[in-house]
Amino acid sequence: QYSFKEVFGTLVVQKELFDVVAKPLVEDLIRGKNGLLFTYGVTGSGKTHTMTGSPGDGGLLPRCLAMIFNSIGPFQAKRFVFKLDDKNGVDVQSEVEALLERQRREALPIPKTPAGKRQLDPEFADMMDVRDHCRVEEVDEDNVYGVFVSYIEIYNNYIYDLLEEAPLDSIKPKWNSCNTPVRNGDFVPPQSKILREDQNHNMYVTGCTEVEVKSTEEAFEVFWKGQKKRRIANTQLNRESSRSHSVFIIKLAQAPLDADGDNVLQEKEQITLSQLSLVDLAGSERTNRTKAEGSRLREAGNINQSLMTLRTCIEVLRENQLYGTNKMVPYRDSKLTHLFKNYFDGEGKVRMIVCVNPKAEDYEESLQVMRFAEVTQEVEVARPVDRPLCGLTPGRRLRNQAFREELARKLELRGGPVGAGPEEPSAAELFFQSFPPLPPCELLDINDDQTLPKLIEALEQRHKMRQMLAEEFAKNVLAFKTMLQEFDSSVASKENYIQGKLAEKEKTITGQKTELERLEKKIKTLEYKIEILEKTATIYEEDKRNLQQELESKSQKLQRQASDKRRLEARLQGMVAETSLKWEKECERRVAAKQLEMQNKLWVKDEKLKQLKAIVTEPRAERPERPSRERDREKPVPRSVSPSPAPVAPAAPLRPRRSRSAGERWVDHRPPSHVPTETLLQPRVPRAITVDSPSERALARCDRYLLTHQELASDGEIQTKLIKGDVFKTRGGGQAVQFTDIETLKQESPTGRKRRSSPPQPDPAGDAADSEWTDVETRCSVAVEMRAGSALGPGLQHHAQPK
Repeated sequence: QYSFKEVFGTLVVQKELFDVVAKPLVEDLIRGKNGLLFTYGVTGSGKTHTMTGSPGDGGLLPRCLAMIFNSIGPFQAKRFVFKLDDKNGVDVQSEVEALLERQRREALPIPKTPAGKRQLDPEFADMMDVRDHCRVEEVDEDNVYGVFVSYIEIYNNYIYDLLEEAPLDSIKPKWNSCNTPVRNGDFVPPQSKILREDQNHNMYVTGCTEVEVKSTEEAFEVFWKGQKKRRIANTQLNRESSRSHSVFIIKLAQAPLDADGDNVLQEKEQITLSQLSLVDLAGSERTNRTKAEGSRLREAGNINQSLMTLRTCIEVLRENQLYGTNKMVPYRDSKLTHLFKNYFDGEGKVRMIVCVNPKAEDYEESLQVMRFAEVTQEVEVARPVDRPLCGLTPGRRLRNQAFREELARKLELRGGPVGAGPEEPSAAELFFQSFPPLPPCELLDINDDQTLPKLIEALEQRHKMRQMLAEEFAKNVLAFKTMLQEFDSSVASKENYIQGKLAEKEKTITGQKTELERLEKKIKTLEYKIEILEKTATIYEEDKRNLQQELESKSQKLQRQASDKRRLEARLQGMVAETSLKWEKECERRVAAKQLEMQNKLWVKDEKLKQLKAIVTEPRAERPERPSRERDREKPVPRSVSPSPAPVAPAAPLRPRRSRSAGERWVDHRPPSHVPTETLLQPRVPRAITVDSPSERALARCDRYLLTHQELASDGEIQTKLIKGDVFKTRGGGQAVQFTDIETLKQESPTGRKRRSSPPQPDPAGDAADSEWTDVETRCSVAVEMRAGSALGPGLQHHAQPK
């Protein structure tokens, strides 16, 4: 669901759409404010139909023109009173200058501006039949108005003038089968126009044809002339698809009347120039649906790119307004957005009509269009426009009209002007009418003596009156000659005065012409400098944009590097913490093992010292006399004798303690650094898998684990430890080993240092007694097997003193 200010159905008429959307813009135009109205949608959704209309039902454009001329019709200035310059400004001329301009234009061999009273072209005559005479209320009657129209198109991001007179049909050249223009010597390609900025920071098209029109029919005829040159093509989705954005610009110039309410005030600062732009955007399209190729594909790419730039500008403006940011709006990325930059910056109202085709094939594209159109409603661009104040009393035109009517009425009461009423007879005519009528001159009888005397008398009277008239005429001629002489003398004096004044004026004009030439040269120099500065500014802006892009890319790169650095620091901190914890645990384990080992060594030394102390402190008994063998047989001496060492048995296998069933299997782990010993007793494990490093596969197949570990004992001999453990499965699906006990195998040399319980005696009889006294190491060399975790330490050898 999308929300808009107004939604029109498929059966809505053009008048209803015009009253809601375009009528407020026309009212603002006459009040001196700018406006922009454009249609937006996918290809084939009815944008051109909405703008132009159909026969019998005109669209927005003819209705706007009709409303403008219905409102300002009686207050229009004569042609060429307003004159547009090439800097997007307007000048005002006097009535005499406008008359001379009209005569000069009529003398030039150029096509005349189409007159408003000529017969309309039947192609668009039905579109101009707007029956509802809509007009703006409260039009300032003390102003005079002039309307100028221009028509351009933006094709492949280039601007072309559709009203420009071309020697040939340069807009639509002939194309061959390869979609390239035919090489023709008479073909002149159209010249694209340049966008510039005026002194009020408004964008305009330089060198664009602007035609002054005086009626709705004349304006629409100019539009239709340019519409025929607009680029259209046949695609899979639209038989007459617009391949360019068209812009129809209506400029309204208005200036106040002077204090008398008769002529235009000759002050340029009091002129107000407002503008209404009606834009028919080309539709966005997908090439996989239109099957466009060649030039059509290039056109579609440029159309979609310009529409994408328009969306980007609207989104950046919305973000700047919502979040208070100051991001640069990329107006210059497209001619369309660059032309209407001042509208988006707040120089007028903007209205957009979203055209939607209810076809199912356009569903996704229509959603994109409506989503963008809904976002544009959040952008506010309108701001008030200050109109110049003339300081004159309002109602000047009405007072002037009332004065003219009163003057005409008084002239009628006084007899009216010369030639106004029936001609009065002159004095001579009245005099001739006072003559006596001539008597009848017909003689019917020879004896008639009355007719001739009466005729003679009447003729004599007429002769006398003729003489009197001649004398009066001579007097009048003399008086008239005198008056002529006086008039000639006055005229001569006035001519001399005028000649002197003309000489002074000619000197002034010569000086002014010299000054004008100097100023024109200066203007040309300044224009050249301005052009150079504009080019330099363009280069600097391009450099600035490149540098900003480079700065943004580098800032993004720095941000990425900073984030990578922070992530790496966090990772290193984690690794350091983990390694520190690991080494702390390892150090604690090693310290505990070392402490345990030292405790065991201290315990062994203590045991040895205790045994030595017991041997040293043992009371020395006198050696008894040796009895005879018979006595020995009869009564042996009860004495505690150390047991003789057990005889060395042949090599026998060392079997682990059976704590489980006899069918258990072992993992025999022998590291590669294992050194073979030459002892008779060798560890041999039945049903074992021998490995040099533990593996999950081997542990999974066995129940017990045996690690053969070798280390150097305190006396320099190699002792072998057999560390045993149980294998069990973990909750995660792996195997773990829990050590249960340790067995130790050690080899000692019998030629080691002996320590006897008493010092040796020199007499030979003591040899027999030596067999009764054994050394401490022989008596104490008994291997003890202990469980892991006992108080004596894991697998360390100790010596016990026999009782």
